[in-house]
Amino acid sequence: MSVVNTGFVGDLSWISKIQVNHPAVLRRAGQIQARRPVKKEWQAAWLLKAVTFIDLTTLSGDDTSCNVQRLCYKAKYPIREDLLKALNMHDKGITTAAVCVYPARVCDAVKALKAVGCDIPVASVATGFPAGQTHLKTRLEEIRLAVEDGATEIDVVISRTLVLTGQWEALYGEIRQFRKACGEAHLKTILATGELGSLTNVYKASMIAMMAGSDFIKTSTGKETVNATFPVAIVMLRAIRDFFWKTGNKVGFKPAGGIRSAKDSLAWLSLVKEELGDEWLKPELFRIGASTLLSDIERQIYHHVTGRYAAYHDLPMS
Repeated sequence: MSVVNTGFVGDLSWISKIQVNHPAVLRRAGQIQARRPVKKEWQAAWLLKAVTFIDLTTLSGDDTSCNVQRLCYKAKYPIREDLLKALNMHDKGITTAAVCVYPARVCDAVKALKAVGCDIPVASVATGFPAGQTHLKTRLEEIRLAVEDGATEIDVVISRTLVLTGQWEALYGEIRQFRKACGEAHLKTILATGELGSLTNVYKASMIAMMAGSDFIKTSTGKETVNATFPVAIVMLRAIRDFFWKTGNKVGFKPAGGIRSAKDSLAWLSLVKEELGDEWLKPELFRIGASTLLSDIERQIYHHVTGRYAAYHDLPMS
């Protein structure tokens, strides 16, 4: 991943004056949803590219060292070897972008990835995920402990209260403290957009998060009622573009929650390509948070290679 975003100090008074054109955003989202996907070998190529953007995730109450080990093995070998050979892609080193776990499972993930000879990052959620309703001191300590255990990316949740009540300076200050606690680890800030009330708030929170030093802004925890949607993504992507134009700093984008099908992943790649360009289509600047998406991508690759859909036992579980 690229050098961390150190953020900058500036006047935040302009944030309160921002307004997002809701109908225009919805029209743009409709264009993305109406587009026909690519087919055949072009689809296979884009799906393999999508694999390299996945933060392969397990965030369940019943997570154990065993299923984290299985997750890490799948991250190292996301697509069956014979399928990659049929596509002449077996020697390209295709892996997922990272694995994402709870803080208590970071040591398990680091150990498992080392055992399979894989050097992809371990990402940990933190700061009272998913609600963020714990004391600030506790949230900061959770970041520090995850980094000590070997996490090199930290997915933090913001206090939605600060957004809903317009406390932009307080939100900036909170994320600055998260940035400091991360040290050299990369900071991915989850906005929980389904709980922010409006697209205008999504833009404001996106801009504050980037100004405060976030390396990525992320749509959702995956635990909200509404997660990654195209209207929200358009607003966040244009905030990223505006921030780049203002500062020259590139900040990454991570949709998460509800992205389950191969077709969905192609639409997200297309959106990022159109809004930010090819420069953002790399794991350093684009991720997809998902737990079940990889299984459907592998099924579609299997169909492309064999001409039939895989039975349940044909593909290893992720």
